[in-house]
Amino acid sequence: MATTYESFCLHTTPEKFYIEACDDGADDVLAIDRVSTEITLTVRKDIPPSDLSQPICGIMGTIRMVAGMYLIVITKKKKVGDLLGHTVWKAVDFDVISYKKTMLHLTDNQMQDNKAFLSMINNVLQTDSFYFATNYDLTHSLQRLANTSPEFQEMSLLERADQRFVWNGHLLREIFPQPELHKFAFPVVHGFIIMKSCCINGKVFEWNLISRRSCFRAGVRYYVRGIDTEGHAANFVETEQIVQFNGGKASFVQTRGSIPFYWSQRPNLKYKPKPQINKTVNHLDGFQRHFDSQIIIYGRQVLLNLINQKGSEKPLELAFDKMVTNFGNSMIKYVAFDFHKECSRMRWHRLQILLDMVAEMQDEFGYFLVDSDGSVLGQQDGIFRSNCMDCLDRTNVIQSLLARRSLQSQLQRLNVLHVGQQIEDQMDFEKIYKNAWADNANACAKQYAGTGALKTDFTRTGKRTQLGLLMDGWNSMIRYYKNNFSDGFRQDSIDLFLGNYSVDEVDMTTPLRELKDWKFLTLPIIMVVAFSMCIICLLMAGDTWTETLAYVLFWGTASVMTFAVILFNGRDFVDAPKLVQKEKMD
Repeated sequence: MATTYESFCLHTTPEKFYIEACDDGADDVLAIDRVSTEITLTVRKDIPPSDLSQPICGIMGTIRMVAGMYLIVITKKKKVGDLLGHTVWKAVDFDVISYKKTMLHLTDNQMQDNKAFLSMINNVLQTDSFYFATNYDLTHSLQRLANTSPEFQEMSLLERADQRFVWNGHLLREIFPQPELHKFAFPVVHGFIIMKSCCINGKVFEWNLISRRSCFRAGVRYYVRGIDTEGHAANFVETEQIVQFNGGKASFVQTRGSIPFYWSQRPNLKYKPKPQINKTVNHLDGFQRHFDSQIIIYGRQVLLNLINQKGSEKPLELAFDKMVTNFGNSMIKYVAFDFHKECSRMRWHRLQILLDMVAEMQDEFGYFLVDSDGSVLGQQDGIFRSNCMDCLDRTNVIQSLLARRSLQSQLQRLNVLHVGQQIEDQMDFEKIYKNAWADNANACAKQYAGTGALKTDFTRTGKRTQLGLLMDGWNSMIRYYKNNFSDGFRQDSIDLFLGNYSVDEVDMTTPLRELKDWKFLTLPIIMVVAFSMCIICLLMAGDTWTETLAYVLFWGTASVMTFAVILFNGRDFVDAPKLVQKEKMD
């Protein structure tokens, strides 16, 4: 299999960046012209003396901003573990370096815009959970890698990668067309990876959990819902559980993704905005595109819809059910399970109802299994596609239970568990397993909703706790603030990073400086003044109680009415994305 270089040194001169491959026996150097932006391959002897040299861990790629091109490099990495003998790394720190030596060619407004774009790129890089390997393809599951041709195996990591999960694909657009440069670049995945050495019955095995977040229709909670015209679902994540023991290996894959038709839920200052189903488009077209690709990749589909079957979520459940019926594909089975209703009043044991409903289908789907001789003993013939509203908290709970049920069978067939033994009774491993799935929930939630996941107390301990409820309340408050007042910036950051928005080198005007409507500044000031006067009137009573009451009623009414007007015009007061047109977000 083609691999990339593992270690690099960045040499900076006034004219060029030289990225030297520092592997044993390597003589190749990647040269980037800081003026023409041309990227070429050269050798070590062509590197001129330089005062600025630093070791780097890899190249994320290049991106254009107002000031010109920027080089993004990984400056620090942390070992996650080994997968089938290949080291997996987590990118910990980055450096964003301008090609330009000075910013004097920019106007003040352009300087401000460039600073804003830089903040966006750094915002994505600081989201955490970027992973890579220099000699292994992290973008594919074990089963997909096993079912490939010899020609595929000889491709570079960039060429063979599943583009759904390559988060630096846009950044590498200058390198990708030049195969001779591919040894200097590797695909970077975003999501969550944990690798643990575990022991049951004195037998040490490797247990891995890999969540791959799709870069198609990527975004934040309320600004990216449903699907796009290509059938890509919002918050789509492929999660693979891998077990390795004594040369044998097993894999079980699940997916999660937003309800796959055209709907939106734009923030408007209300705690839970009402979902809106688009009434002007043909939902079945996008729905079919989505599942046509899913069936090709994964086989049969069991759709686990965990949303409420009453209230504001009910229309979505009815529409999803109707869509599956109208689609009429025998490869798809729809299962609706009202998670909140079934598990209300701390009745979490009722999740077993859903597991029993799908147990036979899970047994039919099986999992990917290879023995120590490399012989394939089983393939996974179908997949569970889970969703709730956000595809986070409820979804992760269910996925962890389905994965455990699969793991029970895998460990028995790999001769780790004895006949009659249950995973739940292996206390040391159970702690590792539950904490890993809770960490997976937190990582996915931070990337999509901006906070850690809810319901992780159940994932970690197997039961709901009062402290867990309090933590959920706190996280819900943080989510409310971020979803309304900072997610527009986060969405813009993702769109810029992934190339959904590109800075035009000719037309340097940007949509960052849109003027706010007069209501945005005036009404909050009026409300704060009115509320303050109401408090002052209560604290500094007038000569008579009737005078005090009149003042309190006047200012109290003014503050309440102003608040009502703000709430009615909620969309004008939230932090909305600026870089991509609204119709692309809905």
